[in-house]
Parts: sequence; structure tokens; C-alpha cells
Amino acid sequence: MITIYSDKHRLRNSKTELYGGQLVPPFENPSRADIVLERVKSENLGEVISPREFGMEPVLALHDAGFVEFLQVAWEEWTKTGYKGEAMANCWPARRMSQRVPDFIEGKIGYYSLANETSISKGTWEAAEASKDVALTGAELILSGNENGVFSLCRPPGHHAAFDMFGGYCFLNNAAIAAQWFRDNGIDRVAILDIDFHHGNGTQDIFYQRDDVLYLSLHGDPRDAFPHFSGYQEETGQNTGEGTTYNWPLPPGTQFNKWCDCLKESLAKIDQFEAEVIIVSLGVDTFEKDPISFFKLKSEDFLTIGKLISDLKLTTLFVMEGGYDIKELGVNAVNVLQGFEE
Repeated sequence: MITIYSDKHRLRNSKTELYGGQLVPPFENPSRADIVLERVKSENLGEVISPREFGMEPVLALHDAGFVEFLQVAWEEWTKTGYKGEAMANCWPARRMSQRVPDFIEGKIGYYSLANETSISKGTWEAAEASKDVALTGAELILSGNENGVFSLCRPPGHHAAFDMFGGYCFLNNAAIAAQWFRDNGIDRVAILDIDFHHGNGTQDIFYQRDDVLYLSLHGDPRDAFPHFSGYQEETGQNTGEGTTYNWPLPPGTQFNKWCDCLKESLAKIDQFEAEVIIVSLGVDTFEKDPISFFKLKSEDFLTIGKLISDLKLTTLFVMEGGYDIKELGVNAVNVLQGFEE
């Protein structure tokens, strides 16, 4: 299996995250990609290649132009104020408040932010831009017809990035951008299977009123898990998109047998949808030792996940999402890919 990877992910190296009322070193950091890449190489998974540049057209086919422009200049605007720390929101257009975009960066960042645990630092935009190219290069390889499965080792991740909001460590929605690129290049029906521990609120937001992209997510119950305000079972799509969104919110302590039953249900729905391509938002933070989740999957379970996905016999693009900085991260991510190939 070919892996696409860019060293530019290192440009996203924020030093602050708001967690438990404290500013701490971010759980999402450059060593995540290093750990996964090291395992890809040690297991001889296949060739590792660099992405090609796709420009902004695929991004603007999906994300709000004002939001994209904000991401491009946010760090520059923030530093021009004289602020010393990294850019973080401290106010939002909450319920019953005006929804206009402010001119000053303090208000602007609040308008475009869905959570303030994610700071913007120097190099964030450049890393996010490269990350979407990693996903798009994988999609292009898939479309060439020469690969049954491709791994886009994206960092920063993307599934929390909505049409016009960033947060949850995500800035551009890599999986969604790849899905739109497939649609724009002749693929009629795309399925996005999100197996990250956290609900992919951004991906759901983008496709919620569309019937050409099926979105399915297995995740921690939002009553107990970030992002808290998205991912309930009754969220099934809207207007023409009704019936093309499926959510399986699961409680603290969920074991693999229960999680796997939900995975099998989701795979059956992909089969019924008659998808031509699957994009897997590959989060492995469902692991029992992950520092910011509460599921109980073990390393060997990830092999089974890959095998079950492969049973659909559909071309599959794996896009890296979550899974945090522990030694088993690389093992778990590559286990999914090896299970798929075997």
C-alpha cells in the first residue's frame, strides 16, 4: 500500500492547548506523524511518496471563501496586534448574538472557531495546506485505478473542520475535500466512514444536505465526549440529504464486540448505498490507552477493522485523523492497513 506523507506537517507545532482549565502541550503534535511513519517503514507497508500541490480550487469547492482567507492570514493578523501568545478565541457569536464577521482578529477568530482548545500558531496554514494535498494525492492515485487502497498520512487532521469553522485540531477537512474531488472527477457515489473516537462534526456539517456522499460515524456519545453538540443518533441528514447520515454514539467503556457490531451495520449501509469509493477517516483514538478517549479497543482489534472494511471489496482511501501520542499509535494505524491488505 502506498503512503503519502509530507514533512510540512512539522510546521504545525503549536505549544498551547486549553485542557482541563490549563494550558498544556497539545496532544496533537508532530511526533504523531513520526510514530505512524516509522511503523509504516518498519513493517514495509509499501512506498512512501510526497504529495503534489493541488492549489486552492479543491478547497474552495467545499469550504467558505471567507473562512479560507481567514486561515491564510490569521497568524499574521494576530502577531500584528502585539499579542505574545498563540492565537486562541476568547469570545464567540453565541445564541441570539449577531452572526457578522468582525474586523479585529480577536473577534474574527471567535467567529470562525468552534472550540478554543485549538490555537493557531506560526506555520499552521502551511501545514494544513500540505495536509489537504496529502489527501488529494491519495484520491488521485485511487482514481488512476492502479491502487485498491491508499494511505494519506494527513497531519493536521481534518474531520472537525466544518464549512466555515475550525477546531478539534482541524483546519481544512481533508476527507471531505477528497470526497468532493472524487465527485468532481466522475465518481457519483462516495461513502465516508469515520471511525475516529470523536464525532466528525465538520464532515457531517459539509454533507448534511446532500445525497451524493454518505457519511457514517462511530464515536463517543456527545453527552460525554467532544465535540458534545453533534453526533446524536437522530441526526440523519436534511432536505435531499435525509437518510445519508448515520451516527452510532457509544458510551464510556465500550468494548470491541459492541463497537464492531456498529461497524458491521455501517458497512452494510455502505453496501446498500452502492458506493463506488470509500474514504475512511482513520482515527485510532478508540484504543484503550488513548489519553483523551474512553473506548477499550486493543491493538489486535484494528487488524479486524481493516479486514472487515476490505470485505466490501471497494477501493478505499484511508485518511489519518486522530490517535494521540503514545507508542501504540503507529501499531494501531498500520494494523488497520495490514488487515485491509491481508
